[in-house]
Amino acid sequence: MAFDTRLLTGVGVLAAVMEAGNFARAAELLGVTPSGVSRAVARLEARVGVRLFDRNPREVSLTEEGRRFHAQVLPLLAGLDEAAAEAAGAAAVVSGRLRVSVDPWFARMVLAPALQQFLARYPMLQLDLSTSNYREEMMAGVDVAVRFGPPDGSSLIVRKLLETPILTVAAPAYLERHGEPRSPHDLVHHEALLFRDPQTGLPFPWEFHRGSEIVEVKVSSRLLLDDPSVAVSACVAGQGVFQSLAVGLTPFLARGELVRILPDWSQERYPLYAYHPSRHLPPAKVRAFLEFIREVAAMAETSPERRASS
Repeated sequence: MAFDTRLLTGVGVLAAVMEAGNFARAAELLGVTPSGVSRAVARLEARVGVRLFDRNPREVSLTEEGRRFHAQVLPLLAGLDEAAAEAAGAAAVVSGRLRVSVDPWFARMVLAPALQQFLARYPMLQLDLSTSNYREEMMAGVDVAVRFGPPDGSSLIVRKLLETPILTVAAPAYLERHGEPRSPHDLVHHEALLFRDPQTGLPFPWEFHRGSEIVEVKVSSRLLLDDPSVAVSACVAGQGVFQSLAVGLTPFLARGELVRILPDWSQERYPLYAYHPSRHLPPAKVRAFLEFIREVAAMAETSPERRASS
């Protein structure tokens, strides 16, 4: 079957532009002229029949069609790199640049403290870590994504890392002013801090689980947030009551900055998953990262906050 080698060249240039940020830096990366990069992109756009980039004198950005195309071809380029490494007898070497997108709370509270150990284990690896709790195009430009919540129906490989309890917490100063609720229904008289579901854009409902009982409470709130770190900080400051993932809360509970309320109603569990493109054999660097985050996730599952919530 005939193969258009210009298509492969154009895809390589596309990846270089996205890594470098503009045509000039991509040209330096590839060892060609900026006009050569521009012509290669133009030929690729003509080949696929859509405009891939929005251009201005200072920067370029992908169009919507370009983002989809980039997300689809990046795993294929990674596959070519892996095939070349395997042919050279280096398939088991964990090296190169690994791009990951991780939920902000898990990245800050669980993964970041362990990154030194990971990089020491693989000295030939470079880690490019970004944080986001959104699902839309989460695989664009990355090798692995880590997100809380049930997986959606996609062609990605999905691996469960942990299930963490949902705790209801408040600051001691808040409870001194407003009293401690004794049942879930008491929360209708309290100020709640709401967290936006990144998949729906709506606040997460407040549910309380005890055995087979599930109680949903329509809480009142004047504050809606999409960053759990900000929500916990506001809760520590006494702004209101917050429902938080248990993983990562240990320091706040140990220092007495937060207090668990309604502990008998905290049997709900929320999952954390890792995603990577559907391929027969992920690159060695992806396999190494998945193994490592399973290790730190297992440690998080057996951490003091989980034992205290059991």
